[in-house]
Amino acid sequence: MTILVQVRAALAEVSQKYSDTRLCHCQLEAEAVVENVCALSGSVLDGETLTAVHDTLTEQFPDLVFTAGAVRVLRSQPGQFCQVATNVTGLYAQPSFQAEMVSQLVQGMRVEQLLEQGKWVYVRQDDGYLGWVYGSYLGETAVSAPTHLVSSPIALLHQSPDETALRVGRVLAGTAVCVTQTNNTWAQLSLAGGSTGWTPLANLRPCDTLPQTGSAQRQQIIQDATQFIGVPYLWGGCTSLGLDCSGLAQLTHRLAGVIIPRDADMQYKAGRVVEPPFQPGDLLYFGNQRQTGGRAITHVGISLGDWRILHASVARNGVYEDDIQTVPHLHQQFVGARTFLRE
Repeated sequence: MTILVQVRAALAEVSQKYSDTRLCHCQLEAEAVVENVCALSGSVLDGETLTAVHDTLTEQFPDLVFTAGAVRVLRSQPGQFCQVATNVTGLYAQPSFQAEMVSQLVQGMRVEQLLEQGKWVYVRQDDGYLGWVYGSYLGETAVSAPTHLVSSPIALLHQSPDETALRVGRVLAGTAVCVTQTNNTWAQLSLAGGSTGWTPLANLRPCDTLPQTGSAQRQQIIQDATQFIGVPYLWGGCTSLGLDCSGLAQLTHRLAGVIIPRDADMQYKAGRVVEPPFQPGDLLYFGNQRQTGGRAITHVGISLGDWRILHASVARNGVYEDDIQTVPHLHQQFVGARTFLRE
């Protein structure tokens, strides 16, 4: 086995540490070994990733010098940021509308621009989640800080503070918006991309009134979650137009001022363990048996109290209530519960 083959095998092995493409990017190649110098090429998310890979290779091959001049580091300093300038757009695994939609981004969400490919942009959300967005749906970062969250499933926007006025758009639940002025029961919103519109104040929740205690957070999460009953199931969905299980959990927590990871397995790993009897707002997780042993987390529901859950169900094609004890596949696949709420 030549030294280059050995290096490539070692590089493939160390790259496995960064195989979760939701949070990591490590696409490196060993080009050649010439006079004990091995040139690396490709791209990595950040300098820390490159340093870790370089140090591992150097430890395994102390007689080689590894150069990384041809490696592109995607996260630069300072970073390049932009905002979603449409009401909602998909976040895709590849730069194509035919690719898997892994999540969604709503109006005003900030993303870090990492790479451009044609009309597509590879981005990183503030929580580290990675994916491709159609570039035309992104705009410059807005100056005004958000003052409210859209709390209704859908808030229609009008040209003036009047229900009969021309409808100019809509924003979806969980969207952070800036109210620039009010008129009786109406609020004018200033949105990323420069658009504006009026919506009833009843559709909005002031950021400074978000619940501050665990009990208030639980009450708010359940109240909001029931608004989404009947919303159809959508893989990667995060809005009232379509939801997947972890998207529902993340959205309802955001509406209560609590930020949690995007996917069910990430939530399960990050949350605080809770035991029965479960409280409203606890998150209950389910999984399938791995071939290598243990459970792979595949589903999450929001406890309504004890074993009753509200969840975005593939089986029922939407957000509905179920009792884990009376649904065989839920009962068999239950793994455990977590919470992100204050005690």
